[in-house]
Amino acid sequence: MNVGVLYSRIRKDEKLLLSELRDRGHEVTKIDVRKVSFDIASPPAAFDGVDIVLDRCLATSRSLYVSRFVDAYGIPVVNTPETAELCADKVKNSLALSGAGVPTPRTEVAFTMESALESIERFGYPVVLKPVIGSWGRLMAKIDSRDAAEAILEHKETLGHYEHKIFYIQEFVEKPGRDIRVVATDGEPVAAMARSSEHWLTNAAKGATTTEFEVDDEVESLVRDASAAVGGGLLGVDLMETGDSYTVHEVNHTVEFKALNDTTDVDVPAAVIDWLEERAAETVEATA
Repeated sequence: MNVGVLYSRIRKDEKLLLSELRDRGHEVTKIDVRKVSFDIASPPAAFDGVDIVLDRCLATSRSLYVSRFVDAYGIPVVNTPETAELCADKVKNSLALSGAGVPTPRTEVAFTMESALESIERFGYPVVLKPVIGSWGRLMAKIDSRDAAEAILEHKETLGHYEHKIFYIQEFVEKPGRDIRVVATDGEPVAAMARSSEHWLTNAAKGATTTEFEVDDEVESLVRDASAAVGGGLLGVDLMETGDSYTVHEVNHTVEFKALNDTTDVDVPAAVIDWLEERAAETVEATA
């Protein structure tokens, strides 16, 4: 199998995947998307002989467009552009989860400062304001008062890009100092970890400590439903505990797993490549 790997920077996650692919004797074609131009009619030479493509682009914008091109070329791509589009945009992500009946935090979207303030006041303080596009906990704000709300909304409105004028407002969930990340392949959990911090943001990228988390039946069911809601694939499903239950606040399509791999006894890259091999075999069978 010749696996094309889309990237703009090779991180530890990509190194683990590349090593696993090569150890199994697969051919690997690394495609640096910064150095390739994409024709709307025919694929670049970099894709010659590639059987399946794994999108590991760091930048969301590149991931969205390049996966769309690869799909148009008729080459199987993980994840699909449809899944990438739903996961990359928090509004579309929340709509997909809610539409599928997956429990997710109460969320409202407003397009002016005035309507955003009205929404925030309805929620009550504290409330969370998130960028519609973003990762690693960047540009997220926990708002504790009207004065803070007015200042942050005004700041966002003057930033310029239209995305900052889409106010994504979400209830503040009183989680027990941690959230849960589950890496899954087509809804089947590979491994999971709890990310704990004294800060209200519990992203590993923000310095949270990680411990292995045992997936119970409820989490497994939620992960399966959340994955199906966005079209399946290689995903990171993020959940928060709400008393005796859970809520799914996000599904990630270019999921990082190095922290998880260091936390669990599961060989995460091996499980991912097992699944990728199955996907490639299914594609060959379907086109035979």
